[in-house]
Amino acid sequence: MMLMMSVAGGSGPRPVPMRPSDAQWAAYIERAASGEQQALARLYDESSHLIFSVVLRIVGNQADAEEVTLDVYSQVWKSAANYSAERGAPSTWMVMMARCRALDRLRSRDARSRRETTLEEVAEARSSGAPPEQTAWENQQRTRIREAMQDLLPEQREAIEMSFFLGLTHTELAERLGQPLGTVKTRIRLGMIKLRHALGAGKELQ
Repeated sequence: MMLMMSVAGGSGPRPVPMRPSDAQWAAYIERAASGEQQALARLYDESSHLIFSVVLRIVGNQADAEEVTLDVYSQVWKSAANYSAERGAPSTWMVMMARCRALDRLRSRDARSRRETTLEEVAEARSSGAPPEQTAWENQQRTRIREAMQDLLPEQREAIEMSFFLGLTHTELAERLGQPLGTVKTRIRLGMIKLRHALGAGKELQ
């Protein structure tokens, strides 16, 4: 077991060297902090299997695990400038983030389940016609989404529009765009991360 050794002059312990993967991920986080989206894409490709498996063990549902995993990388993107090796290796930092997000999802899911019956009763009692306030709010949200879409990279915007608005599967998208399936998935996921960030943690997209 490697021991922490104090340096001369009382400057404190030397940090334990990172594993090769952690060293590379730390470099990606540093580049992401300067706004480099490709660095986040590389970090996602190399580490998302770890984060997804941690989240899935906690939430026990693949759909929820996929959403929470996206939320984790959205948080990584926003918090990259605050990352420090003193907080631990990148893998440790992201796993802790994933655990917190997954537990939040569990609590939210339980609370939503308890409210389901009441919400259904309220919905049945309401008029089928949407009030003007709701219509105005929905129009405002559509405008915000269109504006946020314009801030995406062209290839991310194209992939999301074709997937969500044309209803194409990822495989169909890959064939139509002439790109590897993994590339198409990464474009969509990174685009969704940016949209969630622009729209306030993705509440409008759920």
